[in-house]
Amino acid sequence: MTAPLWRCEACGRTFANRNQTHTCAPLGSLERHFASCDPMVRETFDRILAAVEAVGPVSVLPEKTRIALHVRMSFAAFTPRRRWLTGHLVLARRIESPRFTRIETYSPRNVLHAFRLNSPSDVDGEFTEWLLEAYRSGS
Repeated sequence: MTAPLWRCEACGRTFANRNQTHTCAPLGSLERHFASCDPMVRETFDRILAAVEAVGPVSVLPEKTRIALHVRMSFAAFTPRRRWLTGHLVLARRIESPRFTRIETYSPRNVLHAFRLNSPSDVDGEFTEWLLEAYRSGS
């Protein structure tokens, strides 16, 4: 049985661990993140979100500097740029691929994989598999 999530009394965010360190701040607007972007950037994000929502519930957290996708933990985060979308997935294993711009290992089952998506077509079968693997790891 999975332990219930802890909810911060100040900001209302949920976490897998009680009193988890975080930046306590109100969530912003998803639209604000995409206001100065090429419409293709929003289309890329929407394609990502649709792939995740097809397999289960997810919370979209428009924070000050990023948009996090959260289940029990934040398993992916995105930062819209004017013409592309940067982000990272948190996976339970290391995947070597030239599509990742940086890989950081925080623990054996907590490996950050950074990327840059230039168009909606970058959200292909391979990327979607990694995204859904991150979703399952974060559930």
